[in-house]
Amino acid sequence: MNQQDLKKQVLKIISNHRAGVLSTVENNKPHSRYMTFYNEDLTLFTPTQADAEKIDEIEKNRSVSVLVGYEGKGIGDTYVEISGTSIMNDSEHLKKQFWDESFKKWFDGPEDPNLVFLQIQPETIRILNNNGEPPQELNL
Repeated sequence: MNQQDLKKQVLKIISNHRAGVLSTVENNKPHSRYMTFYNEDLTLFTPTQADAEKIDEIEKNRSVSVLVGYEGKGIGDTYVEISGTSIMNDSEHLKKQFWDESFKKWFDGPEDPNLVFLQIQPETIRILNNNGEPPQELNL
């Protein structure tokens, strides 16, 4: 598969699967949790609370890993593995752009100062379990 087709497939997977696993580093060990992801041309954003444990972890070590796309239907599900770095982004624009009513469980609204986003800049993106093919890496 050429790089352009690979990028289209990656974008399709991350656009069609909001839920995924975010792994940060805590005491030199992986710390994983399910998150909701949004994307803008391969840069991922996930909402969180400004005082969340993952913010402290990222301030100490910006390296993160994200898995998106696996649906649990079986061994053949195609998914994306993203390795990169993350920063906290408290942009009012992002808060309004990605606000979802389901966030009301944790936040008062898009103006809530405790609402922030983790911005994940990919360094490596791989597609796995793609119709029995070996992992394919998107050149960034």
